[in-house]
Amino acid sequence: MSPRVCIAVLVVVVGVMVGADRSVSAQVRPFEAADLYRLQAVGEVQVSPDGERVAYSVRKSDRPGRPYSEVWVMEIASGEVSKLGGEGGFASGPRWSPNGMEIAYFGVVEGQAGLVVARADGSAEKFLASIVGTNHPLPSAGERIAWAPDGNRIAFVSATGEAEDAADGDPMVITRYLYKPTASEGMTRFNDNRRVHIFIFDRITNRVNQLTSGIYYEHSIDWSPLGDEIVFISNREPDPDRVFNYDIYAVRVANGAIRRVTDTASAEYQPTWSPDGRLIAYLGTRRSLTSSETTMEDSHVWVVDADGRNRQELGGSIDNRQRNVRWASDGQSLYFTVQARGNVHLFQLPTSGGSPRMTVIDRGRVGAWSVADNGAVAYTFAAPSGPTELYVRHDGSSDPLTSLNAELLAERVTAEVEAFTFSSFDGRPIEAFLTKPVDLDSANRHPLVVMIHGGPHGQQGAAFNLTAQVYAGLGWATLMVNYRGSTGYGQELTDAIFKDQNGGEAKDVLAGVDAALDRYRWLDGGRLVIEGGSYGGQLTNWIITQTERFKAAIPRASISNLVSFNYMAYYHDYLAVEFGAYPHENGIIDLLWERSPIRYARSVTTPTMLVHGENDNDVPIAEAEQFYIALKDVGVEAVMVRYPRE
Repeated sequence: MSPRVCIAVLVVVVGVMVGADRSVSAQVRPFEAADLYRLQAVGEVQVSPDGERVAYSVRKSDRPGRPYSEVWVMEIASGEVSKLGGEGGFASGPRWSPNGMEIAYFGVVEGQAGLVVARADGSAEKFLASIVGTNHPLPSAGERIAWAPDGNRIAFVSATGEAEDAADGDPMVITRYLYKPTASEGMTRFNDNRRVHIFIFDRITNRVNQLTSGIYYEHSIDWSPLGDEIVFISNREPDPDRVFNYDIYAVRVANGAIRRVTDTASAEYQPTWSPDGRLIAYLGTRRSLTSSETTMEDSHVWVVDADGRNRQELGGSIDNRQRNVRWASDGQSLYFTVQARGNVHLFQLPTSGGSPRMTVIDRGRVGAWSVADNGAVAYTFAAPSGPTELYVRHDGSSDPLTSLNAELLAERVTAEVEAFTFSSFDGRPIEAFLTKPVDLDSANRHPLVVMIHGGPHGQQGAAFNLTAQVYAGLGWATLMVNYRGSTGYGQELTDAIFKDQNGGEAKDVLAGVDAALDRYRWLDGGRLVIEGGSYGGQLTNWIITQTERFKAAIPRASISNLVSFNYMAYYHDYLAVEFGAYPHENGIIDLLWERSPIRYARSVTTPTMLVHGENDNDVPIAEAEQFYIALKDVGVEAVMVRYPRE
């Protein structure tokens, strides 16, 4: 959700609970919606090969809601920082050269956007090559810039060809299955049909060479230690729009010859060579339950011989979703992140066997990370107490490197987040997180906002959440339920939503409300609000058709009609994966209609504010439009807030 949409929701919802207790100590100033424009967060991170410096990007937004990204370099020992580029507020993706003297990144130099190289102190900045994007969805795409081991060549991925778009008023001829982009602002309203390929910039000849071609989308690149091949991910099915099947390929740098490394019915992501070149580690699934938008199956760490033989799952002992796999410099172990009970931890796993070890176990969320030759790990972390900051871990201890939000946090009080587990309607244990109001007074009754996460295969946790903190400052509690279908609790719980959307998971949310009211007697069961975005918006719509207990509902980018959503979203295979067949098969279309909130609009009494972006192809605005009119037809107080360039 964009900053200005977030601000609008926070501002409007303030008026929903006018009876809320908002008494706050005069010495304490709670978070407010406008703080969104003061928050900064560390994004990408890469530690230098010697472990002495770290390059990282910083994200922030200005008052109109425009995002900015800057690249900084820090000397870990002294804390001294240097800024790289950032012309026009656009710099990201820093990658160290093998000798640690230079950094390649996406940036702008004298108005030219693309691949840029500069010295680590920010000097000698030079534009090398244009990098063009595509609006075609590329889920789980990995590395986009990679240095050759000799430091003389830099590989990158870029879209090719001219964007296909019709002039205003002209007809658009569509032949592709995936004919929509994820969003439309600044791009064509339809898939631009630019294909993404691998390029190499030669620093000796100052020439760019295109290494791959065709109708495919290649990404997630990594050089072999000898510098003779680049491994990458591509979906080379006869009709890649219809069959979502990423496999690993390798291309010879000398002549562009391509060989297939994996050939499975499941999906592979983010391949990376071992330091000795014998193995390739990657993320993969066991089943083919993957769509172009999401997967209900947890990805695990795998390794395969460089020639494609002896494929082996290493991360199977951890029954949770794994991400961002990288080798230790000695090649004896792998690092990767794991989603677990609302947190994201960093693990290290020996490749020769043995138990995985949690490297970063703190309560919160590890994001990007990087490991140096000396074993130092730089990583981003969002703690319950504040937004994402940069840390370094070495010799068993972690130290913060940045405090980008120290001034703001010193002026604000951060509400407490408490986890609890309850027994749902069928006895299944479900975990939830409650953010308590600032200056909680157990003698008074506090309203409760139920905030439902999207996905559905995602999770919420204790990591800093500005929206919940703003609510806490108003004297409201916020409940987040990791319902069945969520990640972080094992594959069986994630699978429990299969063919059962708007079923058991909705009952989990309602059971969580009951459990919270029973556990926290200071909550006011007569002042409940429900909200959620994307799939969380879908559940919000569904739940208000099943109960009258909520005083207001705020579905954001929500789904109301599973049948129309299937045919209008940019990813037409999602519900086929989630329900086991396409809508026209096995009576699935009847089940989709049975589980569509709009079918039961006549049962709604809850005042509802639908918030939606007009350019959203993930969940088209027609979903909000349908539900809005349906609510009006049955006499429900309803408002629709539309954002024309979101």
